[in-house]
Amino acid sequence: MTAVYERVPWWDAEPARLRRDREEVLEAFPDLVFVDHGQAGWRGRLPLWPFDRPEPGGLHRLTGGQGLLFELCYGAAYPLVFPWIYPLDPAPRPAELTQTRWHVLGNGALCLFQTQQDWDPASSVVELLRKAAGWRIEHTLLTTGVLEDMTSAGIVRDPCVDHLVARAADLRDTAKTGAES
Repeated sequence: MTAVYERVPWWDAEPARLRRDREEVLEAFPDLVFVDHGQAGWRGRLPLWPFDRPEPGGLHRLTGGQGLLFELCYGAAYPLVFPWIYPLDPAPRPAELTQTRWHVLGNGALCLFQTQQDWDPASSVVELLRKAAGWRIEHTLLTTGVLEDMTSAGIVRDPCVDHLVARAADLRDTAKTGAES
């Protein structure tokens, strides 16, 4: 006879982790909404610059002042397996799903790790959300042509592309002015 196992939702197996995630996310990003259906997750718009260094000049002109609109989806094996973050605005174009330079997976979720082993189950989901906020900025730098590939470390930890923000904003402004004339 085959044993039948009942699936246990991750939050029933890890109630302390659910409590921790909710506290940490709401402390860092109070405007996000917890989604309690399916495997649970978060939805909302991230702040444009949630980093511990000065915001580069031109960032609001470049992005229209909008951070990433996203949906984070936990999986059944969370926290052993990292959650997926899907960018909704800006949403990746189909061509971006097939080129690694955009850091988007084929399913439309953000590629936030070099390997799956880079995820530490003890890590805070807040760090993933900060990486996603940085992805939004690097995506815009890439679409304006001032960046050829997204950085490996991500803008959240590496200020190496901060100086490109004003240049990209100027390019975008020039393109808009040229289109209007």
